[in-house]
Amino acid sequence: MKYRRLGHSGLKVSELSLGSWVTYGNQMDAGLAADCMAAAFEAGVNFFDNAEVYAKGEAEEVMGEAFRRLDWDRDSFIVSSKFFWGINDGANRKNTLNRKYLLNAIEGSLDRFDLDYLDLVFCHRPDPETPIEETVWAMHDMIDRGLALYWGTSEWSAQDFLAAWEIADRHHLRKPIMEQPQYNLFHRDRVEVEYARLYEHCGLGLTTWSPLASGVLTGKYRDGIPAGSRGTLKGYEWLQNELSDEGKRAAAERLRPIAEEINCSLAQLSIAWCLLNPRVSTVITGASRPEQVSENMKAVDVADQIDDAMKARIEKAVAG
Repeated sequence: MKYRRLGHSGLKVSELSLGSWVTYGNQMDAGLAADCMAAAFEAGVNFFDNAEVYAKGEAEEVMGEAFRRLDWDRDSFIVSSKFFWGINDGANRKNTLNRKYLLNAIEGSLDRFDLDYLDLVFCHRPDPETPIEETVWAMHDMIDRGLALYWGTSEWSAQDFLAAWEIADRHHLRKPIMEQPQYNLFHRDRVEVEYARLYEHCGLGLTTWSPLASGVLTGKYRDGIPAGSRGTLKGYEWLQNELSDEGKRAAAERLRPIAEEINCSLAQLSIAWCLLNPRVSTVITGASRPEQVSENMKAVDVADQIDDAMKARIEKAVAG
């Protein structure tokens, strides 16, 4: 496992990390979560991603219990959460980035994790109804109070990120240093085109999600959506269109001979491709079993086997 700086910050994150979306609280309890996290930690992972909204707060509770079971030194791991959607109904409690919500949300997350601070906090989506300046000041105060160490955004436009960064710069506040966008062989423009000027100008780092396009790039959906997979979970019906996309399924199958050529799985090949982008600080992986974690971690070795010519072949196979 290699470690990359999170943008221009001094924080080093493992190039592969472990996320909790879908699995924690839906498919996994604290015992299984601890087993998966232990397997990742053993492989060198130091970053564990979460969000307030995942399983309506239960994902944070599960991960927090796993941390207690594993009893790691607090300075040995990095943990995140993300705020926007909220987990309770009512004004100022969901779908906002106003000051009242944000400062209550971090307190709730810390209680569920049973931690004194979070390393990374993200504004999970942009909020067009709250002035960006209000959000920037709230995130600055969150860090200033010692509740978090670094802040960033998730799925913000380059224009909105730059506006937040410039407000922070102008007022000498804590600047956003990272973005968490989707990035995979099917979803590239935001990372490779839209954010291009932000990497040097703002020192932007990336903690990218969905390297397997919700599982399409594993090849397991080529014959339909199997029982027990994420596409059958209540609340995730919206994934079914992507998992059933015939063009994406066909593209995944065109990658299979390339994966076989270097003796790896489709999943390992797809994760490794994400690692080839030097702008990516860490690729967030997901798993529901320790064995799956270990298999995903092998992508770091696969990446070393992919030269420019093979990378071009991979991208051509996906294009069709």
